Amino acid sequence: MWYVEAILGRLNGKIVYHSHKRLDLEEHKIPERAASPLSAVPRPFLRWAGSKRLVLPHIVPHLPKKFGAYFEPFLGGGSLFFLLRPHRAMLSDTCSELIETYKAVRDDSDSVLGHLTELKPCQSTFYLIRENRGGERFRRAAEFIYLNKTCWNGLYRVNAAGKFNVPYGRPKSDRLIDEDNLKACGALLKRRGISIRCADFEAVTSRAKEGDLVFLDPPYVTGHRNNGFVDYNEVLFSWDDQARLAQVARWLRARGCFVLVTNADHEAILDIYHDFKCTRFDRKSTIASNMPSRGRTTELIIVGSP
Repeated sequence: MWYVEAILGRLNGKIVYHSHKRLDLEEHKIPERAASPLSAVPRPFLRWAGSKRLVLPHIVPHLPKKFGAYFEPFLGGGSLFFLLRPHRAMLSDTCSELIETYKAVRDDSDSVLGHLTELKPCQSTFYLIRENRGGERFRRAAEFIYLNKTCWNGLYRVNAAGKFNVPYGRPKSDRLIDEDNLKACGALLKRRGISIRCADFEAVTSRAKEGDLVFLDPPYVTGHRNNGFVDYNEVLFSWDDQARLAQVARWLRARGCFVLVTNADHEAILDIYHDFKCTRFDRKSTIASNMPSRGRTTELIIVGSP
C-alpha cells in the first residue's frame, strides 16, 4: 500500500519509520513561490488546459497551514503539487498517457530528455508523430511532451478511436523543455512517499485520512458562458460525475480531510456545494477557440474544512 511505503524505509537492511511531520506552508515559503510560478524549480513540465499555475496566489490563502498526505486525483499539469512539493502524495488521473509520462519522467528523466532533445517544433513533424507514436516508454513520453508543447493551447483531446487529435499550435519558441526543470521534477516524483496511478478519483481519495489535503480540480462544468470548456467537457466529465465528486468531497470532509475544489462559477456548482465555503476569483480565459470568447472569467474555490 502506498501509505505504508510512505512511512517505511530501509537503513542498513533494517526497516525504520519516517516521521509523519506535516507539511508546514510557512516553513516552505509557499506564498513566495506561488507569486513566481514561471521561475520556480521544479514547476510543471507540461502545458495543460485549465492549468492553475497562474492562479496559485488565489489558491494558497485557502490551504490549511499544515497537512499530512496530499491527494490530487485530477493531476493534469500538477501546478499545486509542484508548488507544495509534499513528501507524501497520491497523484492520479484517468488519462493513461499522462500518467505514463509522469512515471517515465520519475523513472528516468535523462532517457526522456534524450529522445525529446532530438525534436524541434515543426508542423510536418508534429503530424507525423501524432499519427505514428513510438512504442518504447521513454520515447513515447518524450513524444507526449512534444505534442503537448506544440499543439494548440496545451489541449489534450482524443477521437472516438482514442487517438490524440488536437491540431498544431505554432509555438512561439523552439525551446520545448527546460532540461534542469524536468530533472528536478523527476527527482521530486521519485520520493518514496509519492505514488502515481491511473484511476478514478473516487477510488484514489478513499485512501485519504484525517488531516490529509485533497485537491479536486476536475474538468469544469459545461454551460458556463466564458470558461471555454463548453465544447468538450461534458464528454470528459458528465454532470453525474460532478454530483458524485461533490458527494465524495462531503465524505472526505466528514472523515477529517481538508478539501479544496475548483470549478466554474456556475449556479449549479454553487448549489451542489451549498454547505461548503465558496469564493470567486477572477482570471483570464485562455481556452476558448476564438479570440472574442476569451477575456476575463470568474471561477470558484470551494473549501471544506473538517
